[in-house]
Amino acid sequence: MNLFERYLSVWVAVCMAAGVVLGKAAPSLMATLRGLEIGSNTQINAPIAVLIWLMITPMMMKVDFGAIRNVGRRPRGLLVTLFVNWIVKPFSMAALATLFFRVVFAAWIQPSDADQYIAGCIILAAAPCTAMVFVWSHLTKGDPAYTLVQVSVNDLIMLVLFAPIVRFLIGGASSLEVPFAVLWYSVVVFIVIPLAAGIVLRRFVGRAERFAGISMAALLVTLILIFAFQADNITSRTLHVVLIAVPITLQVYFNSSLAYGLMRLLRVEHSVAAPGALIGASNFFELAVATAIALFGPDSGAALATVVGVLIEVPVMLSVCSACNRTRHWFPVAAAN
Repeated sequence: MNLFERYLSVWVAVCMAAGVVLGKAAPSLMATLRGLEIGSNTQINAPIAVLIWLMITPMMMKVDFGAIRNVGRRPRGLLVTLFVNWIVKPFSMAALATLFFRVVFAAWIQPSDADQYIAGCIILAAAPCTAMVFVWSHLTKGDPAYTLVQVSVNDLIMLVLFAPIVRFLIGGASSLEVPFAVLWYSVVVFIVIPLAAGIVLRRFVGRAERFAGISMAALLVTLILIFAFQADNITSRTLHVVLIAVPITLQVYFNSSLAYGLMRLLRVEHSVAAPGALIGASNFFELAVATAIALFGPDSGAALATVVGVLIEVPVMLSVCSACNRTRHWFPVAAAN
């Protein structure tokens, strides 16, 4: 693992602190940056979009769509991951967020804020992890080829299901209106464009590792900018940040446990089971944050909820990785799939 991956939690914490300081120290600069959009009425922030392109494109270069045809030889792990990602995860997150923000935390959260936080949690859960999956797989000694297939299939499904699921669940769980056009703009800008660029670069340039430094630098700057945009929200709603973290954390452990348990029940080998469980629990937070900002604005409660997801993702996912590594003996060394 390189220096960034080894101390990922530290870098995230540093970026969070730096972003908050920058946001409080230079509010006019942040307001100017927030006002820059890609296209008229898209509500998509241009600086964040560019940074996300730089960050995600090298990850998309690792997606080998030709490998999908080989998945039929070992389908169980993929089927479990897809079941958790698209059948369980978005709906369980909607249920958890509604329960906590409307019932458990009702004394501390206004109904209008609850709507925003529920929306942010749903957006977060509807975007399965893409970029960080390769780090989690590496930490659990996962099968890199199978992980690649899981990411490839998830990306293809996300192109079709992300926008409809987000609109359906937010409309059902809150009083917010979700402009479908903005959702599709987000899918095109944050998935289709970097995916297409990744395919082209993979063909003509080669290994994604050549761009790893750019990708990691873009991630750091993206985090700084996100936390700078949310500086007032974070400092004025500290209690809300803590409350938002509760259902998101529970959702991560619930989905990872469910996926891991199903993998064990179906006797999937550990090198497939562990990454599959981690994919089912983690989130494509870059897309989630960008979509929340595009839909509701950079200083909205929905954007704050997705940022809290960024804040807790790394330490929580590292704890899941540790649990998977400690339970390696639960799984067959080489199961027939």
